[in-house]
Formats: sequence, C-alpha cells, structure tokens
Amino acid sequence: MPPRQKESYSIQSVDNALDVLEALCEEGEEVRISQLSERLGMNKTSIFRLLATFENRGYVEKEQKSGKYKLGLSAYEMGQKFLSRMGLLRKAKPVIERLARECNEALYLAVPRENEILMLDMVDTMQQVKIIPLVGNRYPITGSSAGRVILAHSEPHRANCTQEGLAVLGNELEKIRETGGCVDRGILGDGIASLAIPLIDAQGNVPGSLCMVGPEFRLTNEKINEMLLPQLIDAGVVISSKLGYVGHFMTKDVYR
Repeated sequence: MPPRQKESYSIQSVDNALDVLEALCEEGEEVRISQLSERLGMNKTSIFRLLATFENRGYVEKEQKSGKYKLGLSAYEMGQKFLSRMGLLRKAKPVIERLARECNEALYLAVPRENEILMLDMVDTMQQVKIIPLVGNRYPITGSSAGRVILAHSEPHRANCTQEGLAVLGNELEKIRETGGCVDRGILGDGIASLAIPLIDAQGNVPGSLCMVGPEFRLTNEKINEMLLPQLIDAGVVISSKLGYVGHFMTKDVYR
C-alpha cells in the first residue's frame, strides 16, 4: 500500500486550535472572539472553548474589561526556548550583533517557510531614524532580497516555486549568484531598502539569509556597493563557516 499522506493523520480539532493560536500571533494586538470567528470562518462557541483551554495553560490571556484576547507568557516562553535551541540562530547571533555595531543598521536573520520568508530575529540600529521592527513578518520568497537570495543559491527552494513566480525574476537569480548578494527597494515598505546574503550549511543547504534593512536615504547604492555589501558577505562567510560550510575557502566566488 502507498504511504499515507501527512494530511490523513491530521486531527481537525488540533488544526482548529493552532489556527486560533496563529491568528492571535498574526494580529499582534488584543482581539475579540467575533474578529477571530470572522477571520477563521469558525463559530464563536468553538473559538471560545479553544481560547478557554489556552487561557488555562497560559498560552492566551483575556483582558477582563474589554473581553479581548492576546497571546500569553507561555506562548512567549515556548518561542524563546525554541530560539535558544535553534542552531542557526545560536551560531549567527554573535556575528550579527557585532556587524550591527559596526554598520549601525538593523540586521535580520530570515528563514524560508514554504513559499514565504519569515523574519525570525533581529538586532536593531541605534540610529534615531529607524524602521519599525519586522520580526515575525512574512513576505513572498520571490519578493524581498532575503527570499530571492535564498532562491538564487538553493535548487530545492526554486523547485517549490511556481514557474510564473520564477519567470518574473528572469535572469536576476544568476546576477545574485555573481554578486553574492541581493538588494531591493520598496519591497518591505515605502522608503525602505534591504540587502541580503545567503547562509549555507555543511550540506550545501541554505537554511536562511542575513538581511540588512534601513531607510533608502541611508542605504544608497554607493554605500551598499563600497561598504555594506562586502561587510555583509564577510559576516555571511563567518556564519556559514560556523554551520560547517567550507566552499568559500575553495573558490574565489564566495557562494558558488
């Protein structure tokens, strides 16, 4: 008999519970049951029971005066425990912190999630003018520099993209491989520029990217080409080395 698909093992009640938890996470603010019901297409009674269960375990908190719900400390603690044990973040964070001090711009560790890119963690800038933190935000992997640089260096991730999505990029992926990085303007928001380089592990996989984000007036093409991109690439070499990748020591092209 053929192996059963993952979906055949799904438990609908657990799926519903996770949908509610993810919706609370994405809202980022306190929400009412009616809002969740409308967003998820679930009846209010079911959502109330799920929220009550989460509240008993500390994953959800209810504001008594407004009757609204938000994520609780248990959800935060679980997320922090996961991040502390995540090898990529643990090895990358000291390098990212050092580079953030040197460049004084916000740096993000981005990871692929199916056809999207997730801004997993960041070290912010001390500049007075800064971008609203993007941690937890997702973007199409074919959109921002953080996603396109992964596509350029990862055949498995390209295979997961639609032909239409790849066709839009044209020859850009080859150019990204040649330069070692990717730059975009306006993709993450008006007046926002970002540049990214890939992070490569011992098996040659691309588990994430290192991305710098800042206002366009600071991240000029001249500054990116002469200073920021070379610094970002050097940091990427260090992080990739910590992940076990040695390819950049065996070829002049850092990431080929």
